[in-house]
Amino acid sequence: MPSRLATDLAALASRRQALGLAAMGLGGLAAACQETVAARTAKGAQCLITPTEIRGPFPADGTRASGRTLSVFGQQGLVRQDIRTSFAGMAGEAPGVKLDCAIRLVDAQGCTPLAGRALYLWQCDAAGDYSLYNREDVNWLRGMQVSDGDGVAHFTTIVPGCYGGRAPHVHIEVFESLEQATSGHSSLLVSQLAFTEAECAEIYRARAEYGSSLDNLSRWPAARDFAFSGPEDERAAQTIRLNGSVEKGYAGTATVTLG
Repeated sequence: MPSRLATDLAALASRRQALGLAAMGLGGLAAACQETVAARTAKGAQCLITPTEIRGPFPADGTRASGRTLSVFGQQGLVRQDIRTSFAGMAGEAPGVKLDCAIRLVDAQGCTPLAGRALYLWQCDAAGDYSLYNREDVNWLRGMQVSDGDGVAHFTTIVPGCYGGRAPHVHIEVFESLEQATSGHSSLLVSQLAFTEAECAEIYRARAEYGSSLDNLSRWPAARDFAFSGPEDERAAQTIRLNGSVEKGYAGTATVTLG
């Protein structure tokens, strides 16, 4: 099986090819980046629009990835707050440091909350493996929630591990509604969120189940990650802020802005 980084990079290459970036050359790519930043600024000075990122090779959302099509959408138990356990007849609970995560969805125009949107979140486990792909015997660390009146979707999960070539991250996909998410596949946004690194380093240093995550983090911080290597303000806006302790767990907050 190809490495997790290799499949991430293959997905990134496919996306860039589809967008025609390879044909544009470096000058065209720089111009495109400038246009993207300008567009974000024009659409909302208060809230930077969360950029589209690759879906990744392990989404299990009904799109074809890693050479096959898998989907947890529509399965009983997918819509849940606590995503640490497997569901729909599969067993097991992902080990790792508990994370209560609140992701707020807002509109770029005035940063107004977006209620009633469906947010699908998936991530790797402490060892850096993705359920249903690297670990075919479990489907943990996948779940969907609907944003409340304040635009917030709540998840109870674990702090993910850091595998070679990538900074710690989670994947997200936003839909207009739960019905839209489960009846088709027309999402509003596919993106990724990073984590504050000092807290991740503390966790990786303290807990054996995170394996080589600490060494990987030192080599591949978010600033060197292809998904988060843009301007510092954009990276900060694309980061889950962690507060807590290894012993008691962490609370994480982030804002996702839709244009």
